[in-house]
Amino acid sequence: MDLSSRSERLMGTTITVSICHPQANELLARCFELLRSYEHRFSANDASSELMEVNHQAGIAPVQVHPDLFELIALGTLHSQAQDSHLNIAIGPLVQTWRIGFSDARRPQQGEIDQALAKIDPHQIQLDLENHTVFLMRPGMKIDLGALAKGYSADCIATFLKSQGVTDALIDLGGNILTVGQHPIKQQPWRIGIQNPVEKRGQHLLVLSVKDKSIVTSGIYERHLEVDGQSFHHIFDSATGYPVETDLASITIISDRSVDGEIWTTRLFGESPASILNTVESLPGIDTLLVSQSGKIAYTSGLQSYL
Repeated sequence: MDLSSRSERLMGTTITVSICHPQANELLARCFELLRSYEHRFSANDASSELMEVNHQAGIAPVQVHPDLFELIALGTLHSQAQDSHLNIAIGPLVQTWRIGFSDARRPQQGEIDQALAKIDPHQIQLDLENHTVFLMRPGMKIDLGALAKGYSADCIATFLKSQGVTDALIDLGGNILTVGQHPIKQQPWRIGIQNPVEKRGQHLLVLSVKDKSIVTSGIYERHLEVDGQSFHHIFDSATGYPVETDLASITIISDRSVDGEIWTTRLFGESPASILNTVESLPGIDTLLVSQSGKIAYTSGLQSYL
């Protein structure tokens, strides 16, 4: 049996799913139907998405949402409200002010940034567990699940494939990799290259051998805005309204669930390398690889087992 793959452009990236199965084509088609439904549910850039209904009702009324969307918002809220967290799902107004990664990106005036900062407090997200409602307490608030939606979607796809009897799969959401089992043809762990953030795409720093693991990398090299000789990346600091100031070029998290990789790459981005390594060493089943802008590498003790 051959490895069957299918790719589509979704969630602002190219998604590829690879599996070995007698009904591979039908299963892959179903995967992409699911991915399109998740995109419609979680997107902060589609005016008709389910998430946008929550944002439109900010300061007006609670909105009842699909259990998947409620689960993702609840998870994002928990980690956004955690002490010293750099993850903030209420960051929508700031993202929309800068628009980095979109064709109309620009450097906003300080006054616009200050206005956005007044609307990005994640403690103003009110959740009703019983009725699955979400209420943004201030007008103009906007949830943006961009930091989490791909990982959550990858986990859902893995669960679906396993339910259909697939034992080995590779789910690649534009650099967010989730592996199920091992490489079915080579009968060995999947080999995943880690992008060298200071080189052009496809230049790998090292290759990790993994089974049943997620590898998520977040870096400041992906999306940029250049203004007057200054370069602004797309990872924002909720305190200043500007991109995070950091010596890090990228942070990679290896975990069981892809959504955990997304949470921790974002929560920790902006901390010092020593602080990130300390935190990750204390998290069970999670490892990290850090690359500084000068190309220096640091990683947690458990990473050795994947090299």
